[in-house]
Amino acid sequence: MSFAPGSLVRTRHREWVVLPESTSELLRLRPLGGGDDEVAGVLTDLEMVEPATFSWPDPAGAGDYHSARLLRDAARLGFRSSAGPFRSFGSIAVEPRPYQLVPLLMALKLDPVRLLIADDVGTGKTIEAGLIAKELLTTGQASRLSVICPPHLAEQWQAELSEKFHIEAELVLASTASRLERTYCTFDESIFDVMPYTVVSMDFIKSERRRDEFVRTAPDLLIVDEAHTCSAEIGRGGFRHQRHELLRRLAADPERNIVLVTATPHSGNEGTFRSLLGLLDPSFEEVPPEERMDERTRDRLAARFVQRRREDLRKYLDEDTTFPDRLVLPEEVGTYHLTAEYREFVDKVVDWARQTVADESGGKHRQRVRWWGVLGLLRALASSPAAAAETLRNRAAPAMTATVEEADAVGRSSVLDQDDADDSNAPDAVPGADADPEESSTASVESRERRVLRQLAEEADGLVGPLDAKLVHATKVLRKLVSDGFYPILFCRFIATADYLAAALRLALPSTVTVESITGVLPAAERKARVTALGAREKRVLVATDCLSEGINLQELFNAVVHYDLPWNPTRLEQREGRVDRYGQPSPEVRVATIIGGDNIVDETVLQVLLRKHRTIRSELGISIPVPGSNDEFIETIFDRLFHQGGNRQLNLFAPDVTVIQQSLFVEWERAAAQEKESRSRFAQRAIKTDEVAAELRAARQAIGSVADVRRFVRAAVRALGGSVETQRDQAGRETDRLILRELPRAARDVIGADRDVVVARYDPTLESGEVYLERTSPLVGGLASYLLDVALDVTPGTPASRCGAIRTNAVTITTTLLLVRYRFDIELRQRAETSRLLAEDLDVLGFEGPPSEPTWIDTSRVTDLLDAEATQNIDPEQRERFLSLVVRGQDALGPELESRAYQHAEVLAETHRRIRAGARATGRIEVNPHLPVDVLGLFLLVPDGL
Repeated sequence: MSFAPGSLVRTRHREWVVLPESTSELLRLRPLGGGDDEVAGVLTDLEMVEPATFSWPDPAGAGDYHSARLLRDAARLGFRSSAGPFRSFGSIAVEPRPYQLVPLLMALKLDPVRLLIADDVGTGKTIEAGLIAKELLTTGQASRLSVICPPHLAEQWQAELSEKFHIEAELVLASTASRLERTYCTFDESIFDVMPYTVVSMDFIKSERRRDEFVRTAPDLLIVDEAHTCSAEIGRGGFRHQRHELLRRLAADPERNIVLVTATPHSGNEGTFRSLLGLLDPSFEEVPPEERMDERTRDRLAARFVQRRREDLRKYLDEDTTFPDRLVLPEEVGTYHLTAEYREFVDKVVDWARQTVADESGGKHRQRVRWWGVLGLLRALASSPAAAAETLRNRAAPAMTATVEEADAVGRSSVLDQDDADDSNAPDAVPGADADPEESSTASVESRERRVLRQLAEEADGLVGPLDAKLVHATKVLRKLVSDGFYPILFCRFIATADYLAAALRLALPSTVTVESITGVLPAAERKARVTALGAREKRVLVATDCLSEGINLQELFNAVVHYDLPWNPTRLEQREGRVDRYGQPSPEVRVATIIGGDNIVDETVLQVLLRKHRTIRSELGISIPVPGSNDEFIETIFDRLFHQGGNRQLNLFAPDVTVIQQSLFVEWERAAAQEKESRSRFAQRAIKTDEVAAELRAARQAIGSVADVRRFVRAAVRALGGSVETQRDQAGRETDRLILRELPRAARDVIGADRDVVVARYDPTLESGEVYLERTSPLVGGLASYLLDVALDVTPGTPASRCGAIRTNAVTITTTLLLVRYRFDIELRQRAETSRLLAEDLDVLGFEGPPSEPTWIDTSRVTDLLDAEATQNIDPEQRERFLSLVVRGQDALGPELESRAYQHAEVLAETHRRIRAGARATGRIEVNPHLPVDVLGLFLLVPDGL
């Protein structure tokens, strides 16, 4: 006997639902009321399987009427295959903000999906891309997924996919690929042949040795993070060219779905922007500049491009999304002045640096090697005496190179804060390198130079403690932040500086403040563990290198950023602050302080030329814009002027040549900022209207439950099972529940995985230390729903979620019956030459007045109100059973109406699916068919007073 997907069968002494992947020989079954983790396979030749029907509630097991809502919520929150407009929403661990649905709605109208998501930093682009991936995988529109990203973001992507979308992806990095191939692949297989979901390092997979194989075996769905680093222009060292070539070849497959993610797609460079757009549609490579674009082209582009500022999203569809306010403390707060001893030391080093750069011996190549070495030394000098001493001892020279071009490539990678460099390099800066033996023409010159540097290094060793004005001033700034209740992160460029700073702060700050240092020396797992452990401390300070400026979100544990070392690229400045200034930050305010040397030649140069302008643009326009063109070239030009100022101690920032360069940059920067703002305004949501988003959001929440439903259910379920709930509200109005679970039945605690007696729960992701985020797929929520539904279906005596009940109430004047029904549907999605068959479930509460033989059906809004009806008096158990039995005996008379409602519901669902996919090739090829008879989960009677 064959069984259709969605039909009910009985085997192993219980009822099951047949899943779509079943065959006549092997049935994949999910227990009635069970979750995906309980799915079993049954061989029909070995086990007896027979058709089953879902029985109506037994009046003999009637319980309290108020179990109606509890049973309804348990059933709805237990669904993992929602029939609503978004199939995947039943199996994700996050409730999207309304604005995050816009990219998903745009994607579902495209076939294949080619979309560029360019929302502002910290607004949740990872969630937006993840929603698209989960929906395409759930509906069968895609079968495999690869996220291509910089290696330092790989673990974050893996965690986000797992924790929020239940997609278990393997990391494919330089450090893992060989092991995966040995373990899972045969001689003629690729990792991507055997791993359906992967997170791949862009800089690993772009290499010539790996690129061809990946193009051949790549999945049908790709997410590309930091997509701006894959543009066709600007890159040095071939990094961007290799990345773009890989994506161009992947995009050549017309059936492949590609989602590009970046916060900075444009930045004023039309060529860069068009090269990204060309990955969505080759014709977009020829689009004119935005100001000359016609409406038809804008509409075509708007269907594939969404770009919104944070300010545009704070209030969307009348729902507030809380982003923190970023307070950048005035420059004078962070400004310090060198001690006399340190100033004398700086002068000596700068004099030596200028002499070194002026040395023309060895030709152009050797001069560039020395130039980069000196530039690296100046960065270390501005950082700390520890970094300066280490650099001086290691000569600060780049690794041996053969040409000027190689020297520049290696020097830029090690000295500058590049935002398009090959990320296979470590994110930390380790000052110094072995000296190149060709640098000195004679052993005596080299020996004399080494003696000078060794002497300078020894002087640097002595400039610690009170002689280090930067450390002393930063300690004062930290004390103030901590006393004001903030949890700061100090970002340094060098490992030596981070270690030095952390050790000093442990001595200088009160013993109640815990200081932790994290650098790239630690493995990624150890970094995460240390951050988590530090988050449990009441007062905490984190010192970190830029290994934490990307790839880990820290908003739940920290709310202040101190730039101990100035970055030489405003993009890095934004990356650091973006670790805490993002959605999910529980503090209403994030503070930022920058430690600046008021008489430090290096700090003043970078501050005056780059960072102040960056701050001004961000303050005026509300968006951060990278330096147009090449930030590296500008830095090199400025410091080249510095090195050739002769005896001047300070770079003259108002010299004619420097002023012209600076003014030219500022003009381009302002133009890029204005263009970016205009772009974000035009492409905020042209393709999707707010009323469409609102309609689909309401339908999704009604189908699977909202945050409010989860909160209400958890509180009611814990109390109904014998536990207690203590609710607290903070100053911002956010609620925290202290769930006391020790009195719950042992079986319930086992199901929810409660390994402690008390859980401090929140229902939004803005967590404080020790709190647990509860959403519909959390083990605690899913476990409560599964347990209550199981005991209700088994008619366990005394269960708080019984399937039937009755009360007397003044909310009705005629005996009224409420039926909690479950619809089961087959959804067929025919796309191209393939058909996907999906099983879906949905709940509804129907109500009628009078006897079953002559029912008067009432509308949905009235039914919802009646679920909250209050009892005015008890009903005798015998009378309650008699009333309920009358309805059960009349079930045949109700059957035609229930079937009609199922067909109506199916048509509404089909229309919804067609509407949100309008424009895709699947339009008009979606069918939704109900399984009959309808399952009646619950039966509840409201009897008027006096009857």
